[in-house]
Amino acid sequence: MSACRPLASLRHRSVVVLAIAVAATVRTSVADEPPVIPDAVGGTGVPRVDPVRPARLSAAERERLYGQVAREAEYLERQGAQLRRLTLLLRPTVVHIDARKPALRPRAGKASEEEAGSGVITSIAGRTVVITNRHVVNRAELDNIIIRLDDGRELSPRRLWSDAGTDIAVLEIAGTELETARLAAGDTVEIGDTVLAIGSPFGLSHSVTMGIVSAKGRRDLELGDERVRFQDFIQTDAAINPGNSGGPLVNLRGEVVGLNTAIASNSGGSEGIGFAIPVAMVEFVARQLVENGKVARGYLGVALDNSFNRQTAERLGMVRPVGARVTGVTPGSPADLAGLLADDVILEFSGLSVEDDDHLVSLVSTTPTDREVDLVVFRDRGRVALRLRVASRDQYEPR
Repeated sequence: MSACRPLASLRHRSVVVLAIAVAATVRTSVADEPPVIPDAVGGTGVPRVDPVRPARLSAAERERLYGQVAREAEYLERQGAQLRRLTLLLRPTVVHIDARKPALRPRAGKASEEEAGSGVITSIAGRTVVITNRHVVNRAELDNIIIRLDDGRELSPRRLWSDAGTDIAVLEIAGTELETARLAAGDTVEIGDTVLAIGSPFGLSHSVTMGIVSAKGRRDLELGDERVRFQDFIQTDAAINPGNSGGPLVNLRGEVVGLNTAIASNSGGSEGIGFAIPVAMVEFVARQLVENGKVARGYLGVALDNSFNRQTAERLGMVRPVGARVTGVTPGSPADLAGLLADDVILEFSGLSVEDDDHLVSLVSTTPTDREVDLVVFRDRGRVALRLRVASRDQYEPR
C-alpha cells in the first residue's frame, strides 16, 4: 500500500444492451433480405463467387444502421456532455502543488527533495483555502510551497494547518477571482456511484479520470511511513496515480465526495484500487483546523476488542460478530458515566450502525466534543439504549 506520491455502473450496462440490440437487428436484416450477389467472371470464363459476400451489408442496410447508431448515440452524447460540463466547473477549482522540503534521507549531497501533489480550492469558515494531503506539504516551509492554478497563476500559501491523524492539510490562500468547489453534504456516496478523480498524476496537471465507488469503510490500510490513525476510506477504480494526492473525488453533480490519498499498487501506478478520505471527515477536520488551529476529537473512554470473533459473539448470545465489543471502561469517562460495561457490544452510535471497532473509532473521532449522542448496545441478549456526552480526547490523552 502506498500513498499517491511515487508510491460498471448502470450506464455501462446500457451500452452493452445497446450493442446486443444493434447486433440482433443486423443479423435479422441480413437473414430476411439476402443481398443479390453478382457473379464475377474470371479470365477462364468460369463464374466466381465471393464466399463472404452474404455476410456483408447492402447499401440500404448500411444507411438504416447509420440511422440507428445516430439515434442511440444521442443518449451517449448527453452523458459525454455532462462530463464536459463537470470538467468546465471543476478544473478551475483544482490546483497543482509543488513543495520543496528537507530530505529525510539525503542522497548524493542533496539536502532537499521535491514533492508534487494536488489540491482543491474551497471555502471553510469564511476563508478561501486549498485542502490537500498532509504528506504532500509536510515539513515544507510556506515559501517553498507553490500552488499552481489551472490558468497558470502561481500562489504561495499564507498559512498552513495539518492533521497527522487523518493526513489532511489546509492551506489558506489569497487571490482574486478564485473558483471554489462545492463539498457534498455528508456521507451521501454509495457503492456503484460514478465518480471522477481530478489531479496531477505524474505532473500532468488537471487530468480527469472516471470510475465507480468500489467499496466504503476501508479502515486498516498501511500507508507507508504515514501513520494515519483515523481511517474510513472510499475505494474507487477511477485511475489514481502518484501526483493525484490531495485532489478531489467528485460525483456527477460536481460535488466533492472525497480527497484522493492513496493507491494499492505493486508497480507504483494505478491498478484500479485507489482510496479517498470521505468528505464528511475532510470537512470536519478542515473546519476545526481553520477555526481552532487543531482538531479536538471525541472520546468515550472504552477499550475495544479488535479481534471480536464468532466464538465470542456466540458466548454473548449473538448470531454473528457485529458492532464493537467493549473490553474495559475508563473510570470517570463518558462511557463510565453512561453505564457502559465490559462485554457490552455497541451496535449503534448517534443513529448509525457500527460495523466494527475501527468504525466506532472513526465515528467518535469526527463527533464534536461536548455533544450528547445516543447509543444502542447489546447486553444480556437484548438491546439497551444509553445516552452519553462525548468528551475531548485531549482531556484523557494529552499530546
